[in-house]
Amino acid sequence: MSVDLATVKRVAHLARIAVSEEEAARMTGELNGILGFVEQLDEVDVTGVEPMTSVTPMAMKKRVDAVTDGAKADDIVANAPATDRNFFQVPKVVE
Repeated sequence: MSVDLATVKRVAHLARIAVSEEEAARMTGELNGILGFVEQLDEVDVTGVEPMTSVTPMAMKKRVDAVTDGAKADDIVANAPATDRNFFQVPKVVE
């Protein structure tokens, strides 16, 4: 796939980017280079290769999926100027 000048201008318009004629001509070459590299990657045979999230093997850290109150209510309201049973108290703003 190759990109021409009209495609670069259309993409710039869609992205709301102001592009001059010189910049569009330069971007045409740059985008064609990027697309050429992607086409090279498409030629690599990856059959039998597992997808991975990192270059080093590691296990995902998981926690128990349990519903709790967090056991941090006292810590959360510790610096509040006024509290009532672990709720913040604020001045009344609506009469």
